[in-house]
Amino acid sequence: MRITCPLCGARDRREFHYMGDAVYLDRPDPVAPAVAWDDYLHLRDNPAGETRDLWFHEAGCGAWLVVTRNTVSHDVLSVALADGIRGGAG
Repeated sequence: MRITCPLCGARDRREFHYMGDAVYLDRPDPVAPAVAWDDYLHLRDNPAGETRDLWFHEAGCGAWLVVTRNTVSHDVLSVALADGIRGGAG
């Protein structure tokens, strides 16, 4: 699979570190009920089809990316910078 980094261009998937579903960019409010935080931390989907994932360009520019892809066909549909995300991959 190839991912086109908006800053570096098309690169092999091995330059990137998969961080999970991009829905985790939408954290609950700090004062949200415990059930909201439990769902956020522990419930995961495993969809067949289109997903929106968070990837870190670990062996490249260090950008955080939101990659929309199809988990069945492995087609990358779009790649965008994940604004406001800082730091390294795990």
